[in-house]
Amino acid sequence: MPNILTIVPAKAKGFRKLFFRFVRGQYAGVVPGVFQVLAVDLQVAPPVGALYRHLHLRKSSPITRLQREMLATVVNGKIGGAP
Repeated sequence: MPNILTIVPAKAKGFRKLFFRFVRGQYAGVVPGVFQVLAVDLQVAPPVGALYRHLHLRKSSPITRLQREMLATVVNGKIGGAP
């Protein structure tokens, strides 16, 4: 079964370490699983991060809370994260 490549925040170096520091500041000290996936290619991280914030964090999101939880479960399962 193929795995999704991720960067573990505690093992990040260089620019990725700075990226995770920024993300922790934006998300109350936590690095959401999606950003561990995005850190693999930092060129896609800003636009996908903006899409993530737009879909998941705004009050009038078209995605229901249940759908957001389902997405989070899949991402965390793929990267071996905590529920």
